[in-house]
Amino acid sequence: MKVTEHIENAKGKTLFSFEIIPPQKGKSIQELYDNIDPLMEFNPPFIDVTTSREEYIYIDRGNGLLDKKLTRMRPGTLGICASIKHKYNVDTVPHLLCGGFTKEETEYMLVDCHYLGINNVMALRGDAMKDEQSFVPKAGGNHYAIDLVKQIKDLNCGKYLHEVIDADNKADFCIGVAGYPEKHLESPSLQSDLKRLKEKVDAGADYVVTQMFFDNAKYFAFVEKAREMGITIPIIPGIKPIAVQRHLQVLPQIFRIDLPEDLIDAVDKCKNNAEIKQVGIEWAIQQSLELKAAGVPFLHYYSMGKSENIRQIASQVF
Repeated sequence: MKVTEHIENAKGKTLFSFEIIPPQKGKSIQELYDNIDPLMEFNPPFIDVTTSREEYIYIDRGNGLLDKKLTRMRPGTLGICASIKHKYNVDTVPHLLCGGFTKEETEYMLVDCHYLGINNVMALRGDAMKDEQSFVPKAGGNHYAIDLVKQIKDLNCGKYLHEVIDADNKADFCIGVAGYPEKHLESPSLQSDLKRLKEKVDAGADYVVTQMFFDNAKYFAFVEKAREMGITIPIIPGIKPIAVQRHLQVLPQIFRIDLPEDLIDAVDKCKNNAEIKQVGIEWAIQQSLELKAAGVPFLHYYSMGKSENIRQIASQVF
């Protein structure tokens, strides 16, 4: 079932969903299951599965020589989606990236999703590679998320990259895109960023999931500005609980977001990460309750494969 259909069927009730990352190569999928199992009591209609882009590694050849090789440390997004769908009978949403993928590779991924009965996808540009200062599209790949949205919409109409196929069993993907309540880190302004979001919606996006935020006022203001611009599709808030001290530095640095002073002060008073984790849980519970009271369609949690804090939050909210 499509994410938008889940929202329609809920008739105003706020639903629970979360996002996971594939395990690193050589790790068992059982660890992933062990972290999904405690969250299934909250009946998530869908689970997002991220896609990692390629990165460089250096292999020692001896004599001071290194080979530079491209690799993916966390492959398996589609396999994990199919496995979760089969094991838990829940919809899965694979992330599709522009970065690191050609249009042909994207098309093959979409065809495989269609065969597997996966009809929701998240269309993202993706981040720059670790050793690149800015995003560089792969040769033959999509440059921006809007290009990816257009490719998916074309395939829904039977328009493949090199041919038009008049088939009875066409794909009908529901397309999610990202929104940024505090603007994308590369955007010159929030208004400019909202214009880019409107373009993705006009190209065929069906729903928005926001980047994490820690001040609900910023989400509400973002939604209000989006509605004023004519963006009418569902805007799902994304929530990530603070868990360790370094989040105070890492999250603003990577995602260019602000943390509320009250949250910073509460974390600074903690003696260890166990106390910080509890502060993060309590902050996310209050965020979630306020958002739920406002009637958001979903509360979408960035679990990153760890479920205990998400379980504690959900148990107080749902």
